[in-house]
Amino acid sequence: MAQRNTWQRERVREALGDVRGFVSAQTLHATLRDENTGIGLATVYRTLAGLAKAGDADSLQSPEGESLYRACSSSGHHHHLICRSCGLTVEIAATDVEQWAKNVAASHGFEQAEHVVDIFGLCADCAAAARAADEAPDGTDDVGR
Repeated sequence: MAQRNTWQRERVREALGDVRGFVSAQTLHATLRDENTGIGLATVYRTLAGLAKAGDADSLQSPEGESLYRACSSSGHHHHLICRSCGLTVEIAATDVEQWAKNVAASHGFEQAEHVVDIFGLCADCAAAARAADEAPDGTDDVGR
């Protein structure tokens, strides 16, 4: 059964497009609630699931197991680099991963195998900020120890 394109679903789609990286349904709902839209959490969940199923949103599970969503900027199978600090997400082609997945599946007798690969790390800006924080003087005096 196809979902009707209501103003609520359209507003959820727009709000998802305004987010820089991946976002949980609860976080997106809080944004919509702060705007006094009256859109319920169940509608946000259903809309995000529908967008992901249609290929209009990317979906992944956080390391904590929570479903996260992001407006999809490309169609077809792809992978992501995701900053653990700021949420910056970059879509990447991974031809080596694609070939590896096919080879591993075939070597075990699997056909029509699918896979999900998302790489979490720190983007260049967040890594530089972390290095600067590590190198910053902490105000302690090591003299006399």
